[in-house]
Amino acid sequence: MSAAIVTVPAMDHWNEIRKLIEGRHAERLTEQLVALGGEARKQVAARLPELLKELRGRFDRWDRDLVDYAVVLRVAGAATLGGAAAVASWLYRRDYAPQWAGPDNDVDLVLTVLADRPAAWRADLAERLVLRTRVADDRGMALALALLRRTGITPPPHDVLVAGWANGSPSRLGDDPLLDHLLPRLFEAEGVGRVLQWDNAPDAGWLGALLDLADAGRVEREALIVGCLRRFLRGGTPIDLRFFVRLHEALDPSPAEVAGHARDYLRLLPAAPGPVADLAVKRLRALAPQSGGTPAEGTGSADMRATGGLSADDLAEAWESLLFRAERKLVRAGLSWLRASVRRSPELADAVAAPLARAFAADSAELQEMAVEVALAHVGGMGEESRAVIREAVELLPPGLGRQAALAFDGGTVADAAPAYVPPPLPPAPERAGALEPPPGSPAELARLTSQDGGRTWQAWERLLAGFVTLAGRDPDGVAAALRPQRLDWASWTYQEESWRRADQWLQGAVLSLSGAAPKRRVWLDLLPTSRVAAPDLLLLHRAAEILRAVEEGGLPPLLLATPTHDTGHVAAAELVRRLEVLEAAGVKPLAADFQQALLRLPRTPDPEAAGRAARLTSAAGRVLAAWTCPEPAVAMEWRCGNAGPEHDWHDRGHDHNVRLTPTCAGGRTGLPLVDLMLGGVEERTEAEHVAWWPATLPAHREVAAAHLAPYVLIRYWDASWVGPAQALAVARSEGPAGAAFALLLARVLGDPQMPESLEVLLEVAARGELPAREMGRQVGLLLATGEVRMIDMVAALESAARQGAHAQVWEIAAAALPVLLPPEGERPRNGLGGFVALAASAAEWCGARGEIAEVRAMAARKGNSGLLREVRRLHDHLTAAPGRAMGQER
Repeated sequence: MSAAIVTVPAMDHWNEIRKLIEGRHAERLTEQLVALGGEARKQVAARLPELLKELRGRFDRWDRDLVDYAVVLRVAGAATLGGAAAVASWLYRRDYAPQWAGPDNDVDLVLTVLADRPAAWRADLAERLVLRTRVADDRGMALALALLRRTGITPPPHDVLVAGWANGSPSRLGDDPLLDHLLPRLFEAEGVGRVLQWDNAPDAGWLGALLDLADAGRVEREALIVGCLRRFLRGGTPIDLRFFVRLHEALDPSPAEVAGHARDYLRLLPAAPGPVADLAVKRLRALAPQSGGTPAEGTGSADMRATGGLSADDLAEAWESLLFRAERKLVRAGLSWLRASVRRSPELADAVAAPLARAFAADSAELQEMAVEVALAHVGGMGEESRAVIREAVELLPPGLGRQAALAFDGGTVADAAPAYVPPPLPPAPERAGALEPPPGSPAELARLTSQDGGRTWQAWERLLAGFVTLAGRDPDGVAAALRPQRLDWASWTYQEESWRRADQWLQGAVLSLSGAAPKRRVWLDLLPTSRVAAPDLLLLHRAAEILRAVEEGGLPPLLLATPTHDTGHVAAAELVRRLEVLEAAGVKPLAADFQQALLRLPRTPDPEAAGRAARLTSAAGRVLAAWTCPEPAVAMEWRCGNAGPEHDWHDRGHDHNVRLTPTCAGGRTGLPLVDLMLGGVEERTEAEHVAWWPATLPAHREVAAAHLAPYVLIRYWDASWVGPAQALAVARSEGPAGAAFALLLARVLGDPQMPESLEVLLEVAARGELPAREMGRQVGLLLATGEVRMIDMVAALESAARQGAHAQVWEIAAAALPVLLPPEGERPRNGLGGFVALAASAAEWCGARGEIAEVRAMAARKGNSGLLREVRRLHDHLTAAPGRAMGQER
């Protein structure tokens, strides 16, 4: 600040101040305000509300231009308003300081104009500003902290202030005048933990600064350790305590530092959040070497803590607290501590009785076995009272362990074995097919179907197509009038496209041609796509295109052959023969694509009567129908992941977004081009507008229909799927062999938690005896191995299926998936694999499966006692048990 400041004459001061405010010259305004005398300041203060009202009238209150006046208005008010309360209110008016305006950038200027205020006045303002803050990053926090540092007063007790202090930079923390005032409150104020939750670098931030101060002696280590303990004892969420856990562990208290506070650490074990209880266990166990024996006669618990040890009572309290916890990790830690201590000091056997009795009620078989193992190992060192405690808890154990404990402790009530679970039978499968609603019978009905549902489902499309052909042949003018587009310019723009890849475009063209409004003719020569279109879509487009051609050439047949009679897409053989008889009687040839689609829709079950009638047909189409036999193409599936070859080892891979499925079909050549394309033309992903309709084009060829869907099964677009339960159900109700493609389709939708109705599809297929369970198991394994399906979701779906009667099928699925999923020696298992194996074991028990699986046998022989290995051994024991021996029965 320049020393040569000229006092502004009283008569001119307001105009000059106003100009500086309106020009937003904050630095010059500060100089002028400092130079004002007392009377002049009063005059400026009196005019400020009027100016603020004028500025507010110029701009919307949320306009950035008004917010940009905040600095000069705040500085002017801080310099001229009289009372501390008035200044505090002025500084944070909503008019020019909304919350979204960002942090204050005028703290130095405000401090400059406040410098000549009396110390008591500034202390009053500082306290008022502190108490106005509501969150750690409040707009007034920086100024409040700066005033506290300038005035040197004791900060008022306000948790938000401490959180705001912690929210600032800890650089030069040792020189901060607030350190001695606020550091003790750092461990008490609510909100500090959330502010510091991401501070985790021991050489930076608050964690590093506090450690440096402790190393330099500026802050006592004892104060920080005790502060952390006090904070832990106050309680809080794991997020609230995260920073203090890091600080405590970075301080790494020695056993001598812990010993004086052993009682506080013990108090943390029963209910503190897991990370806090975990560090307490760690520190208390470090005292164990000093507690090798029971106290000498006449020495109490307090004396033991004073000498750095823990008494037997302390240890018993610690173990019981840990074994009461819900977290298995802590229960396991408590049992491990207990086992190690009693091995080192057998005289502690009586102290472990009550904690072990608590562990008998654990919800983990592994923990119960550990507890029984320790109890059996030290039964000889227990007195009668301790043995009685164990006997009373025997009933908490499962029958097998209960019998062992009761035998060793001379009594105890052994729990009855739980009755074996008997899954219900499979629910009966619903009817495979129902009748399809007939086509519209009038132009008006045809128009209603077009506006309501035409083209959105395959059923509506087939009815629409059949109705259009029949009605247009009888009443072309009526159909043209009913379906005439309201805006021909909008309807005809589609003729400018490179090709028509949607079926409704071709029907729209047929309507325009029927009404004489089509801008072009013979578009089937140019607009029918020839590449990058999936075979089922190409068949649909050919059918629609030949109808447009027939309209233009006046060759519409009286009816279509391929219109389904059933909601599976089938055309009854007798009805197809009848339709051909109608065409022969009218002397009309059937449309080529329509006839080939009709052949693909014939049921696999022979109809002798229809066959006899077909033999009497005289047309070329009739002769083809009479000689028709259902082709049986061979379908194969190949998985590829990234650049690797097929079926390679994915045990060490996570989710690979380059997974590809390549289905192939071979054989079944008929000489009919579209039929052969459908039965042998499965391609990798191409443009597919009508995926949901595909199963209805191949109702007698289930595996081929699934193969056409396979490249799209893994596609996800946002939260939507190209292939879902509706397509799976349609394929399931089709006829024909079921192999890898159908198994993949079922497995993928079953493992999707957003498709719960997929379970009903699986149960229906299982009830019909058509489930390719072994092949489905292999596909389940591959889906899980590539990360395309989450283990937890697949386990949940399969368990639900098993409990609804499909337990035998679920076992077959699991048995085929395990060789794919069980990791080779030395590799980590996938997350959730233990749950999958547990489900497999349960399903095997429910259906009485027997027969060794090599991969299960090899893994069961490995060393270890993890939950996964326990379930693998349980499965192996059941599969290799002698007939008639129940699981869990002693050999």
